[in-house]
Amino acid sequence: MRPTRRTVLTATAAAGTAALASAGAAEAAPQGGRPPATAQHPSRELRELLREMDPARVEATVRRLVSFGTRHTLSVQDDPARGIGAARDWLLSELRSYAAVSGGRMTAELQSYIQEPASRIPVATKITNVVATLRGSVTPERVYVVSGHYDSRVTDVMDATSDAPGADDDASGVAVVLELARVMAKRRTAATIVFAAAAGEEQGLYGSTHLAEQLKAAGADVQGMFTNDIVGSSTADDGTKDPYTVRLFAEGVPTSETPEQAAIRRSVGGENDSATRQLARFVRDVADNDATGMHVRMIYRRDRYLRGGDHIPFLERAWPAARFTEPAEDFAHQHQDVRVEDGKQYGDLPRFCDFGYITRVARVNAAALWTLAQAPGTPTGAKILTSALTNSTQLVWTRGTEPDLAGYEIVWRETTAPEWTHVIPAGDVTAFEVDLSKDNVFFGVRAVNTKGLRSPVAFPLPQS
Repeated sequence: MRPTRRTVLTATAAAGTAALASAGAAEAAPQGGRPPATAQHPSRELRELLREMDPARVEATVRRLVSFGTRHTLSVQDDPARGIGAARDWLLSELRSYAAVSGGRMTAELQSYIQEPASRIPVATKITNVVATLRGSVTPERVYVVSGHYDSRVTDVMDATSDAPGADDDASGVAVVLELARVMAKRRTAATIVFAAAAGEEQGLYGSTHLAEQLKAAGADVQGMFTNDIVGSSTADDGTKDPYTVRLFAEGVPTSETPEQAAIRRSVGGENDSATRQLARFVRDVADNDATGMHVRMIYRRDRYLRGGDHIPFLERAWPAARFTEPAEDFAHQHQDVRVEDGKQYGDLPRFCDFGYITRVARVNAAALWTLAQAPGTPTGAKILTSALTNSTQLVWTRGTEPDLAGYEIVWRETTAPEWTHVIPAGDVTAFEVDLSKDNVFFGVRAVNTKGLRSPVAFPLPQS
């Protein structure tokens, strides 16, 4: 018998309370706010992983990348001590050292191609990404990507010879990627994680575009991508500090949608419910807590004005992707943070890079990636049935293939609420009816495994 509206509302209130309790609601978020109903409490396993993130290693990575003088995409590639080629070779060596202790689960490689003359590329140039892949042991076809770009620049984007140390932009992001790879290499994940140091970002997102194309050609099921770009400092240009906040840029209406698809989304009120927005909410659910020590500030935009990051080629291929960046950029030091002379660094590098802050950003990434790679994948085929005019809501979706899949949950919120506020256990089913009107609230579906780990939410679109 279908439950009445009163029983559903009572059950959802109870479920929301239970979800808050299981998510550790007693632990206030770093900024003092109450976690959303969908929050997931960090497990002991995750806390142990986060404790291994080492500020000293993060600092060593940033300083080593700065030591190459410039890492401009057009700089020398065959000098063992200076230029992007030296940085490339060092990164590969580091990732291979992590892969050596992975029990064969991780591989590291150079991913190169020749970029013919194009915008900001005056001559044919070899562009090389340095990539490590930690293959999943249960659903390896499901892929998550994390990146930083290792190329650098001075204010003149075509100056390939001047020192361009790029400590904040973006040795900081590469340090996050390397620390994630180092810590996760020793662990077994259900899904596959790709750790990438991309080149060509400053010249026009060339390396990340090639990476995305390679994944697409391989038929990878990329269910989430994060780029870490300018995550080195918590100090704004006026000297104020916000050392416990990281911004997460997440677009609304997907870049890849056709005008017709966008019109359907707008007609049902889904502008705030793209797959990328759900991915960003998931990050808040698992990483905005005492285990990371960070507050994740969602920004409802694809990126900053007049700029872009390595997540954009993934968005263009219809994959959810978001950008981490520091709370307030200081443009005065972004490209001129330190200089290098005779192999020595000059300038106040700690002023431009707070290594404790970078480590905390790495913990945010780790909490998100580890949970994504261990939880079930995002539900597919989620629809709201609209063939009948009724005040109840019928939802359907496709069952996942994970062997540890336990079932599904329905989440909902008022149309004006930014976060999911209620959770309804649905069981191991592929259809569920809620005695609430689809006209008045937004719904979502998420998967749960036997360990209690939840997937990102899938937002259902109408099906007549």
